[in-house]
Amino acid sequence: MQRQLPKPAELLELMQFKKPQLDGKKRRLDAALTIADLRKIAKRRTPAAAFDYTDGAAEGEVSIHRARQAFADIEFHPDVLRPADRVDTTTRILGGASALPFGIAPTGFTRLMQSEGEIAGAGAAGAAGIPFTLSTLGTTSIEDVRATNPDGRNWFQLYIMRDRDISYGLVERAAQAGFDTLMFTVDTPIAGARLRDKRNGFSIPPQLSVGTILNAIPRPWWWVDFLTTPKLEFASLSSTGGTVGELLNSAMDPTISYEDLKIIREMWPGKLVVKGVQNLPDAVRLIDDGVDGIVLSNHGGRQLDRAPVPFHLLPQVVREVGRDATVMVDTGIMNGADIVASVALGAQFSLIGRAYLYGLMAGGRAGVDHTIEILRTEIERTMTLLGVASLEELEPRHVTQLRRLTPVAGHDAHEFA
Repeated sequence: MQRQLPKPAELLELMQFKKPQLDGKKRRLDAALTIADLRKIAKRRTPAAAFDYTDGAAEGEVSIHRARQAFADIEFHPDVLRPADRVDTTTRILGGASALPFGIAPTGFTRLMQSEGEIAGAGAAGAAGIPFTLSTLGTTSIEDVRATNPDGRNWFQLYIMRDRDISYGLVERAAQAGFDTLMFTVDTPIAGARLRDKRNGFSIPPQLSVGTILNAIPRPWWWVDFLTTPKLEFASLSSTGGTVGELLNSAMDPTISYEDLKIIREMWPGKLVVKGVQNLPDAVRLIDDGVDGIVLSNHGGRQLDRAPVPFHLLPQVVREVGRDATVMVDTGIMNGADIVASVALGAQFSLIGRAYLYGLMAGGRAGVDHTIEILRTEIERTMTLLGVASLEELEPRHVTQLRRLTPVAGHDAHEFA
């Protein structure tokens, strides 16, 4: 082989240096290629108590680990020689449009994670054309979310509180603000045992201690944000009286029943969804009773540890109630491929909670935008590789669930459904 000295012009072509990005937020978000990357950034930038409140789950955290593993344990079956150069991710859910097959789930204490809180979530959802769900325990009011996202789809998640009049008042306010869907939540009769919070001495609002001060030293920006922005409170409940702790305890009520659901159904003019369904008989009864939709969810593993994995429940629920029923799923979603797999197995929609909060902690509103963009890109790429050009083309044959956990013979709870 004949050798020669490299030509300067050719060297210059190979040595084109990337222009430095001086904006620190943009630099760190650009480096985040996955939701897991955003989680790592969030952990670096957020005090342990606030991060663990978001990241943690109940007791041994078995439920959330199983939920994420369930999505990892799938096998896709692509179709080849099927043109899908332009995929359509739009869908209709609960009477309205969504640009993507997922929306933002309700999360409590959201401004604790980063000061923009629900304003960042609602604004990003509106810009992306997807629904945003405000929690009863949100730190931005119903009216302020509507002002932030006036033309987008706003949903409200309702806890039935011990003082029923408080819940009824929230239903009326959400209706007056033009929220189109109410999520009646049924999986929180009492609070789950979130041991990370206990070990961190976590409280609402955060209390200063030697530990929190030491943990805050490398994260001064979080404390500056926290101390120079409005007081952290349950914004939609601020006029009802009581401390934060008292309101939190009031939100959990083990006496909640079908009678409460009936009352709310009569009050609410829009779509009514029941969130927290965890078995087949309940799903069938609720659909037969005429609710507009259900969310298969175990509250992100934050209530009953070792609860059923929603993604595992999905196929049998869809088979029983039919694909015409509105069945949604959450818990454990960390990749757009998880959402594609859910749609293939019959879910009309998915909700993201932690994934959105990781983006929020990593970069405020820009971080939430980046979360949505990561998931959008993963959804589009997965669909293209599967050879499907629209969500309607996804079918159960595209996905196999590889289950690690098999019920002991004679002890499958679903045998007695």
